[in-house]
Amino acid sequence: MNRDWEDRVTAAWATFDDYAEQDAADFRAVIDALVAELPDDSPLGPFEQACAWDSTGYSDRAVPLYRRALELGLSEASGYKGRRAKIQLSSSLRNIGQAEEGVKLLTPELDGPSDELDDAVRATLALCLSSLGRDREGLSLVLGALAAHLPRYQRSMANYARALVEPVG
Repeated sequence: MNRDWEDRVTAAWATFDDYAEQDAADFRAVIDALVAELPDDSPLGPFEQACAWDSTGYSDRAVPLYRRALELGLSEASGYKGRRAKIQLSSSLRNIGQAEEGVKLLTPELDGPSDELDDAVRATLALCLSSLGRDREGLSLVLGALAAHLPRYQRSMANYARALVEPVG
């Protein structure tokens, strides 16, 4: 889409916290109006709608929209938004009891190109793993992500993170 449309979407999201919880439908209507300007086959529409449903507490409504955005080629249109959709879809899947699918979706992202979303990938994957009773794996991911941000003890924390998932013996 064009820069003007993206700017208006960004502006709409900047007002999100101005909406009271009971006015969530009003916020979603703002997003829907922006999406109505897009061609039917644009992956940006279902992505923005999924974000709006998700952000207003409806993971179940967001899941099919995230899936549709990815099917329509969101990752090709915007690698960054595609990665965001995978993170958010995985979180929503966990929220509706489908954490295993979230793990399958996010695990390949650990080996993908690095960007500012790396820690969000690890944190969301850790939550999915924890929901499946795989807390040590999740803690390992979170400690590994945290280690890079510590002013000291980076090597120790990274080693502890690896030790949580390495076989003993």
